Amino acid sequence: MLIRQIPIRNALSNYMYLLACEETLEAIAIDPLDHALCLQVVKELGWSIKTVANTHHHHDHIGGNGPVIAATGAQLVSHIDAMQCIPNVDRGLQAGDTLKCGELSLEVMDTPGHTMSHICLYSPGAESEQPALFCGDTLFNAGIGRCDLGGAPEIMYETFVKQFYPLADEVRVFPGHDYIENNLQFTLDREPDNQSAQSLCAQFKAGLSAESYVSTISMEREINVFFRLDQMQVRSGIAASLDTDIEALDDQSTFVGLRRMRDKW
Repeated sequence: MLIRQIPIRNALSNYMYLLACEETLEAIAIDPLDHALCLQVVKELGWSIKTVANTHHHHDHIGGNGPVIAATGAQLVSHIDAMQCIPNVDRGLQAGDTLKCGELSLEVMDTPGHTMSHICLYSPGAESEQPALFCGDTLFNAGIGRCDLGGAPEIMYETFVKQFYPLADEVRVFPGHDYIENNLQFTLDREPDNQSAQSLCAQFKAGLSAESYVSTISMEREINVFFRLDQMQVRSGIAASLDTDIEALDDQSTFVGLRRMRDKW
């Protein structure tokens, strides 16, 4: 699988993605908000867009659909329950479905939490290729998506427990926005002794480009506070914010407390 991660550099720091079959150069465009840039990049690469895939219905992910489809004749796919919110969807997707393009095959994950109709696309990889997760606004580098725009943190927690926490360490993470540096600061605000987060922050300050950085599930287990619910520093801060005893917290209440704290941070 060929991957091009494209930073849009707008106010929301969106990413869009082009994924292509190595044999046919047929491509899937994920959330191509900046249609002109998407079409420019795909032309430079010599790929042909056959499918536009929306992770969810928010405008900053579907806003470029029309011009990309008009220029390419691509099929539009989304979560089956988002079809009422996204115009002109050709195919609704559900958990367990397969999205194919040439020889490229992606597994569809139903991942509610940010919205109740959100999909992620998972590539299991091959012998010489790491698996990859294209996760929209559910999982970010060092953070997670908001839940106050049509989702729920309790539902997001279930998505993480059942679908993200069990993923293999080597899975690459390709999110819908570039929020990593701010998210790292939130991790360190909750867990000041987190050496992995400290080290990565120092690398960014020394010139590492956030736009070229690709995280993995292994790294998220180290730097993403939403993967570190059992850490004492994390739980003690949540207990204090909720004015409760730390012993009263479980993983779910810690996760939900972190998400609500992040909303105001």
